[in-house]
Amino acid sequence: MQVEHHDLHHEFPEYLESIQALKTANELFGNLYEEYEDLTKEVERLEEEDLPVDDFTIENMKKHRVRLKDQMYKMLRAFQNGG
Repeated sequence: MQVEHHDLHHEFPEYLESIQALKTANELFGNLYEEYEDLTKEVERLEEEDLPVDDFTIENMKKHRVRLKDQMYKMLRAFQNGG
């Protein structure tokens, strides 16, 4: 099965430097980043290996990933705008 990758560097290529800076400078961002990456790897693994998992579970994982991405996006924009 062809799986689209959703790591943060693919999602926000324009924020690569800010992602690196915030990962080390901001503990909350670093924790969100790690959680997002772990969740993304698990979703992609389940999809690639076509493992039996109910739709509700995978959808909840994806929704949680979107919430994490939204939080990090707001932090990245604030960081780039000097805030």
